[in-house]
Amino acid sequence: MPSINEKFSPIRKGLLEFLVLKVVSADKVYVADILKELSGTEFATQEGTLYPLLSKMRREELVDYEWKESEAGPPRKYYELTAKGREQLRETSDYWQKIIGTVRSLGQKPGQ
Repeated sequence: MPSINEKFSPIRKGLLEFLVLKVVSADKVYVADILKELSGTEFATQEGTLYPLLSKMRREELVDYEWKESEAGPPRKYYELTAKGREQLRETSDYWQKIIGTVRSLGQKPGQ
């Protein structure tokens, strides 16, 4: 029988883009910042997953980046949301709230 982590793996993968949008919305961030933010959660991921996702999100014009000099080595890409990315985050956040409401309401007896 699959573990609960295995059963919910597709859901976590599907939510990763949403969570990356949320992390990037707070400030311009470097990939290591995103990985650190996710590391203590059930959405912890690796560079090998994150870089292709960020590339896809850039092609979809949800994020963009700028190169910045680094004190610790070569220049780094710092990601930020585009206007389209902010809109996508808003729409996804609204949809997520609907999902939460549905999950909470199902299986409830009337009046609870």
